[in-house]
Amino acid sequence: MTLLFVIAFVLGTTSSDWFRGSKAPFSGTDPFWTVAQTNTLSADEQSNISIYNKALPATVSITSTVLQRNWFFEPYPAAESGTGFLIDAEGRILTNHHVIAGDAPQIEVTLASGQGSDEEPLRFKAEVLAADEINDLALIKIESDRPLPFLPLGDSEHLQVGQKVLAIGNPFGVSGSLTTGVISSRGRSIQSEGGVLEDMIQTDAAINPGNSGGALINTRGELVGINTAILSRSGGTQGVGFAVPVNLAHHVTKQLVEHGRVERGFMGVGIQDISPAMEKTLDTPDSHGAVVTNVTADSPAAKAGLEQYDVIRSVDGQKIRDARELRLAVANHAPGDTVEVAVLRDGAAKTMNVTLGEFPNDGNGETSEEHSPTSGALEGVSVDNLSPQVAEQLGLDSDIKGVVVTRVRPDSPAAEAGLQSGLVIQEVNRKPVNNVDEFRSAMGTVKKGEAVMLLVHVRGGSRFVVVEP
Repeated sequence: MTLLFVIAFVLGTTSSDWFRGSKAPFSGTDPFWTVAQTNTLSADEQSNISIYNKALPATVSITSTVLQRNWFFEPYPAAESGTGFLIDAEGRILTNHHVIAGDAPQIEVTLASGQGSDEEPLRFKAEVLAADEINDLALIKIESDRPLPFLPLGDSEHLQVGQKVLAIGNPFGVSGSLTTGVISSRGRSIQSEGGVLEDMIQTDAAINPGNSGGALINTRGELVGINTAILSRSGGTQGVGFAVPVNLAHHVTKQLVEHGRVERGFMGVGIQDISPAMEKTLDTPDSHGAVVTNVTADSPAAKAGLEQYDVIRSVDGQKIRDARELRLAVANHAPGDTVEVAVLRDGAAKTMNVTLGEFPNDGNGETSEEHSPTSGALEGVSVDNLSPQVAEQLGLDSDIKGVVVTRVRPDSPAAEAGLQSGLVIQEVNRKPVNNVDEFRSAMGTVKKGEAVMLLVHVRGGSRFVVVEP
């Protein structure tokens, strides 16, 4: 009660004095207050202001209205909001794929504060030019009768941990918000709805829902990353944000503009990191490299002679430290490229030439055994074993059996039928499936072109979902 009275009193007194035009409530003679006699900004503050003023006109707010389905598979319109930024004067905008994903989204783009004027914010309808779900990037375009401001590109390759960065976006719909922080780490891998995002930048600059697709900028005002995801237990920022490196985004965007899609090399192996406990069994001197867990039949790897248990140590002379580096090394090559792959097989060094194929459209190339991709009617769907930990996260009873859907490609037949990440498939064509192996076995009996009937667990019970290819 006393606290409330004091606050009311202070606000009331100072407000009345200010509105009457009297002297400032806290003068230099007040023994309890020392008032700054200057408004001089520090060099750091001046730098932040300058960067913000230059970057804001190129920052846009994006609202995407799509058709979604509830737990009962009933369609309803839903609006998603995010951020983007102009990359050229012609109106091309880069953002995250998940900001505009969905069935025929209606996209509205709002330029920041009418480009710095007192006018109403400029709004445009946007079209999707191309998208890359694997790297969670999308290219959209607006039509304007005048050149538009855009962000200059920086270089993410030489970013260092501790380097200052700034994030601009529209968290929770609050447009034009600036936060600052540092590079916390590099080369992170995180799980997203579209799969594993590799080589991500980690930052402690505050990133919240709505920041997705916004710019991460260095102190020269150059774009170094695209804010994409957060690690949070509350749904809001907790100082762990992730951004797609601009060098990767530039590579992807160039291909989207030129080809409408991204062409990536594909080897056709399942891989995983080498733990210290595996070194002796694999007869390798250390844990550097990636061990082959399986080789896809008729794949480039199979044709070149790669085998299960091979330890891949380098690709075209580039040393491979782990599975992440191998995936990046292969994906950065174009289909048709021939690469020299150095392996250890039972301790003996071997070298073979692999002519790469094209990375599959379902986003599964060099993968681990988990998150198994499917084909046929369920092309674009990935599943995983339903562990007790996952079941607890999903709020499922301990007696629920099946495989959990970890990914559904938005334009796939399964998505159209209402299948979503987080649902649990209990049966395939009336055959119970308790794990990934049983799921694979059941799907193996489905002929090409046939529909699949799934028994799917939803809140409150189960439903049948029929997916037609």
